[in-house]
Amino acid sequence: MSIDIQPVVMAGGSGTRLWPLSRSGFPKQFLVLDGRTSLFQQAVGRLAGLAMDGMSARSPLVVGNEEHRFLLLEQLREIGVTASALMLEPVGRNTAPALTLAALTALDEGGDPVLAMSPADQTVTDAPAFTAAMRRAARLADAGAIVTLGIVPTRPETGYGYIQVGTRHEAADVAAFVEKPDLETAQRYLQAGTYLWNGGIFVLKASVWMKALERFRPDIAEATRKAWQARTRDASFVRPERAAFEKIPAESIDYAVMEHGPSSGITMKVVPLDAGWNDLGAWDAVWQMLPKDASGTATQGDVFTDGCANTLVHASSRLVAAVGLQDVVVVETADAVLVSSQERSQDVKRIVARLEADGRGEKNLHRKVHRPWGWYDSIDHGPRFQVKRIMVKPGATLSLQMHHHRAEHWIVVQGTAEVTCGDKTMMLSENQSTYIPLGEVHRLANPGRVPLEIIEVQSGSYLGEDDIVRFEDRYGRSG
Repeated sequence: MSIDIQPVVMAGGSGTRLWPLSRSGFPKQFLVLDGRTSLFQQAVGRLAGLAMDGMSARSPLVVGNEEHRFLLLEQLREIGVTASALMLEPVGRNTAPALTLAALTALDEGGDPVLAMSPADQTVTDAPAFTAAMRRAARLADAGAIVTLGIVPTRPETGYGYIQVGTRHEAADVAAFVEKPDLETAQRYLQAGTYLWNGGIFVLKASVWMKALERFRPDIAEATRKAWQARTRDASFVRPERAAFEKIPAESIDYAVMEHGPSSGITMKVVPLDAGWNDLGAWDAVWQMLPKDASGTATQGDVFTDGCANTLVHASSRLVAAVGLQDVVVVETADAVLVSSQERSQDVKRIVARLEADGRGEKNLHRKVHRPWGWYDSIDHGPRFQVKRIMVKPGATLSLQMHHHRAEHWIVVQGTAEVTCGDKTMMLSENQSTYIPLGEVHRLANPGRVPLEIIEVQSGSYLGEDDIVRFEDRYGRSG
């Protein structure tokens, strides 16, 4: 009999340690760090590989942040995958409520599938080894066990929690979950050979999770069920009821259930994973993952180096040259540059905290901002003016809107624009332009088959993105 697998991808993280590439509006899981696909897309693809030889996989169930819903949808479209549901959390409540949403949804769709849950912000270099370990875990979970994948450690790491096992084999019993150790303790764990990194990957039946959660944290189970029962659905988007969801205690899977397991009588197993796993928790971890030259230097983008060693240089928007650097991280984006020692790369989160305290926009958004209809790039600004480059995807349209404080000039540089301005609609082609007066209701659409690009010049007393009154929007945005 085939084992019914429900892939679950947890995509709600913020990834502040990879700033300035990762930002709250475009976090780590959506980054393309290998030049091909994003971490989120890789996670979806890895779980789809479980469907073979006596196992069937449902369409993936994704749990993410309401703010990132269109990023999730677009990145799934790019790899030709349709999710069974995109569960949108209105606020973050950690992984235990997120897994509960997935379990309730899977049970509601029929049967009692094995949930194969993976975070969206990790990478592995040996996909067949990952698949083999997950399939072993799925067979154990189908028999009723709660299974986690323990990462075979390669160094004395102080940034991860550990799983203690009696002996390391393909299906070991969990002896204990251990907090992040100091360096001396981590070295002892590595030498002992009976400790694995806790990678946050879990495999278990939906009903088994619900029973365990109701036993150890009935408050989380009850509160999450209430929010889920009052959910609304809009196409692929499923939204738990906001007020009820905000009342859910924030807790991780580990604290809510897993740490109770070894002494509670619950069958809890760990399958070792040796597949080049990396959670990319900071820039030094990204450097470890990337290919390097003979001196240990990794580069991405338009980069020239001379005499550098054990260094990462990442360029996003311009030429970056580095000379004589050792054990350093350099990350360039259009609006921010990070320079850090490898040793202190974890402390980037302190810079992010200062940006937030100062109300700096560089914490949240890149200069180039993605929208469901395309993107805009704020290429220049000054007192009472701002210049944007705007791309509208074929067939897409912006909302019908108006602004209280700014007027806009639009110049078409590629494609065909359908412009609504007041009660008039006009078609503009390359090198043509129009003017949108302050307070006028307007809309921009792309009726063509190629991307539409325009240059927009805004002028007025206030140019913030919150000066938008939407009257109609096909993407369900309010304002």
